[in-house]
Amino acid sequence: MTEEILLRDFQPRPALVVPAHHVPRPRFPAIDAHSHLGKSFGVVEPAMPPAELIARMDAVNVSAVVDLDGGWGEEILHQRLDSFKAAAPERFACFGGVAWERWAEHPQDFGEWAADRLEAQVRRGAQGLKVWKNLGLKVRDAQGRLVPVDDPRLDPLWARAGELGVPVLIHIADPVAFFWPLDGRNERYEELRAFPDWHFYGPEYPPFEALVEGMANVVRRHPRTTFIGAHVGCYPENLGWVGALLDEAPNFHVDIAARVAELGRQPYSARRFFLKYADRILFGTDLIPGAYPLYEVHFRFLETWDEHFAYSGEEDRPGGQGRWRIYGLGLPDEVLEKVYYRNAARLLGLPAVMAS
Repeated sequence: MTEEILLRDFQPRPALVVPAHHVPRPRFPAIDAHSHLGKSFGVVEPAMPPAELIARMDAVNVSAVVDLDGGWGEEILHQRLDSFKAAAPERFACFGGVAWERWAEHPQDFGEWAADRLEAQVRRGAQGLKVWKNLGLKVRDAQGRLVPVDDPRLDPLWARAGELGVPVLIHIADPVAFFWPLDGRNERYEELRAFPDWHFYGPEYPPFEALVEGMANVVRRHPRTTFIGAHVGCYPENLGWVGALLDEAPNFHVDIAARVAELGRQPYSARRFFLKYADRILFGTDLIPGAYPLYEVHFRFLETWDEHFAYSGEEDRPGGQGRWRIYGLGLPDEVLEKVYYRNAARLLGLPAVMAS
């Protein structure tokens, strides 16, 4: 009689025998345009001293890192500027953020106030603005009303970023399945059971489509401001939608941070996407450089034709996001150069390349 097992214990070992390549360093020096250098979200203390991080960067051929932890508060931004940026100004860029919790203090002019704070952050050394997914999901105004992503009261903030010449890296919503009912048809069921706070299904939350369309409205409304849509434009499950916005809005770019799992399960569509939008895609990981084995997975995914490998980097388990494996894109060198460093260097004013 066949023994019954629980779903969590079902981790089948693939019988497929295909070539596998170890890619510990990228083919070109990379700029990680989406990284977090703190011990955890919202924590001032960095995960390691600058010298240690630079050694890790050199080991994995990363020429520069964009730290987005300044989006959690100006105290964190100042700490990063005074440590990492001061230690190696060409190796680090730090982004600022918006103190949404202070909306009640500025009920009539929050957008202007936030724009002024951004300008102060840029004067202090910030090279961009990070906007997190709490905008649209949780941020409320002085009357306690949920603030939509495309709220016109925020137009002064987006416009000021354009005037200052700094990009806005914006993360709106989350994986589409996070907005679906938590049932047997949800491909992220196990992940959401493990992290219930990531589930945004219910009347208290806007639908996913409203959130990403709100972001698209902001991008369209501010053509002189450069936007970087985090996590493949916030909609990697629908590259057609992201591509349409890229076609419509020359000021829109995307990074690939934390979405190799999504891109790698659609290799034909993803490869076409990379080839067509090679000038608009930035390498990013959402990790600290050298984070093994996930960091290497990004290089393997971009550079090789490997098939059916674990996006977690651990071949004995596929990963915690969904029960699938990924496929490499085998991108040509001219595309890899742009994705790894040229695009980020152009948008952020970082050195174009450093010796490998």
